[in-house]
Amino acid sequence: MSKFKKAGIQPFGVNPAGVGSHQSYVEKLGFNFPLLSDPERAMARAYAALKDDERGIQRTVYVIARDGTVRFAQRGAPRVDDIVAAVGDAR
Repeated sequence: MSKFKKAGIQPFGVNPAGVGSHQSYVEKLGFNFPLLSDPERAMARAYAALKDDERGIQRTVYVIARDGTVRFAQRGAPRVDDIVAAVGDAR
């Protein structure tokens, strides 16, 4: 988180589960960032993160600058240093 904060990046996750189930999930995995609920998978669909079955989600990382431009997009779990380096000053 310190590298993200230093680069002016606020990470958050998006998950199709309901808000009620997020608290235990966040605690179990030790997340220290907000987790948003996307039960209709609208955000996953908009960012092309749905699997072919239209139900499963492909882990995808996007960094969106304050002006709305996508500064970074990658499937999987890229390294924090790679995200920060690709973004530069996204502010």
